[in-house]
Amino acid sequence: MLKCWKRIVVFSMALSALVLQAAEQKSYKAVATVGMIADIVREVAGEHAEVEGIIGEGVDPHLYKPTRKDVVTLSQADIIFYNGLMLEGKMGYVLVRVGRKNKPVYAVTEEILDQGGYVMTDEAEHYDPHVWMDVQGWIRAVDVVVRGLSEFDPEHAAYYSANGAAYQKELEELDAYAQAVIASIPENQRVLVTAHDAFNYLGRAYGLNVQGIQGLSTESEAGVQDIETLINFLSERNIPAVFVETSVADKNVRALVEGAKAKGHTVKIGGELYSDAMGVPGTYEGTYIGMIDHNVTTIARALGGTAPAGGMQDKLNHAH
Repeated sequence: MLKCWKRIVVFSMALSALVLQAAEQKSYKAVATVGMIADIVREVAGEHAEVEGIIGEGVDPHLYKPTRKDVVTLSQADIIFYNGLMLEGKMGYVLVRVGRKNKPVYAVTEEILDQGGYVMTDEAEHYDPHVWMDVQGWIRAVDVVVRGLSEFDPEHAAYYSANGAAYQKELEELDAYAQAVIASIPENQRVLVTAHDAFNYLGRAYGLNVQGIQGLSTESEAGVQDIETLINFLSERNIPAVFVETSVADKNVRALVEGAKAKGHTVKIGGELYSDAMGVPGTYEGTYIGMIDHNVTTIARALGGTAPAGGMQDKLNHAH
């Protein structure tokens, strides 16, 4: 009788372990092309999905070439989210192929594009894909993710909607912080000079004059005349700082610093900004909120504004 009871206990424990293991397993796999999108999907999907981002920190999506592993990852995904507006460059054709296989594929900028007037373009009418630099724009991207996951997994639609609303509330707080710290910069110094035109949405949203050495895509080359024009601009406006980016080579920005110095104007590297990629996974800067907090805090402090060294939540890596 005792042996029989022990067998029942062991069986019960094994069954409980299997149930727990099944509960821990995610229901489906969601894949996002870049970290900023993967972050939204994780916030909205919560416990129901395994979320994987393809293009990691410090990697330029404009120049990224999909690997064999990426193609397999996309093929094995149950649902895919990407930016659109030509951000993903060479990965676009892979996304089209995957989409033809009746797999749900969503561009998080589709609702913004449909509204008209919001999406920015360059002189050649190329879309500017860097929508995440305006927090209000990224709040709209959350709506697309909520809708996509709810259509794919209607059983948990209310859960996704609640998660999306909670995350959007956090983003509203981030937007208010960005407005406040950028507004603290003296008006004549609200000029943001970076390696490429990734910050136009940020400039429009928060009142900065943005000057990029290269165009919207890092595939474009900066000419000698472009750099010379910017050097004169920095000297004439007495701008104290320019900025490098984590995913773009800094040689052109350093050429600006040297050129301004030759004209008798000292301009410093104000810090390193996140443009097309977030920080290291597992860090605060490796989240979308941390990325934007880092950027606006760094910009404000370098250009003469007032912002706490630790940022909005006092979580920033002070080594930056």
